[in-house]
Formats: sequence, C-alpha cells, structure tokens
Amino acid sequence: MRPLQTIAVGFDGSLDAEAAVRWAFELASQVDADVVVIHAVGLLEYAAHRGVAVELEKTVERLAREAGIDSARVHWNLADGDPCSVLIRAGVGPVAADLLVVGSRGQGAHAGLLLGSTSHELAEHAAVPVVIVPTGREGQ
Repeated sequence: MRPLQTIAVGFDGSLDAEAAVRWAFELASQVDADVVVIHAVGLLEYAAHRGVAVELEKTVERLAREAGIDSARVHWNLADGDPCSVLIRAGVGPVAADLLVVGSRGQGAHAGLLLGSTSHELAEHAAVPVVIVPTGREGQ
C-alpha cells in the first residue's frame, strides 16, 4: 500500500462533519498528507442559499487553525452534485484522494440512524478506503 498523500473529507457544516474534518486534519498532520475539504452543492442550495459555501469555508479555515495544520495543505473544493456522487468522484482525478473521510451523519440525518445515507453508500461503493467518524454523542 502506498503512503497517504491526499485525504478527502466531506463537509456540510454538521457536527458530524466537523468531527470528520478534525479527524482528517489530525491524520494529515501525522502522515504529512494534504486534505481536500469537499462540499457538494446541489441545485436547491445553489439557488436558495448562495452564502452557505462561504460560511462553510470560513468554518474550515477556523478548524484548520485550531488543528495547527499548515494552510497550504488544506484545499477547499465546491463540487456540483449530490454528496455521495461528489465524494465517490474524489477518489479519481483531479482530487485523486487516497482516503475518504465523512461523519456518520450529516445535515439530513434522521434521529436514531447509526449511519447517514451518504456514509452508508460510500462504505458500499467507494473505490478507495472510507473512514466514517462518529461524533461520540451520548444517547444517539
């Protein structure tokens, strides 16, 4: 197995996604890898909430500072499409991630589910390894 060079992490602004970004930053620091933080922009978000991506990017910048990761190693990627398709494509060029990281549930999660639909589908269909980071919330 070749060393990790690029870690792609899905980010939708949820607490689970923040946990995944923190985990990816920690791993990247340990193995000297780049991190591509990916936000999938669907048609509804694009039309109704154009400022969302800007706020999410600011959050990623804050998380990177808190993690002490070199900002040159962190890349922000907005991609058109549904989250699962966008993240699966991250396993090939131009991102060419060696590892995908996601939270266990995102913005659209239903209470009581162990895995969200995106993390579940990635675990089944991704061509590169997938890490699903739990948030560690009690009672959920």
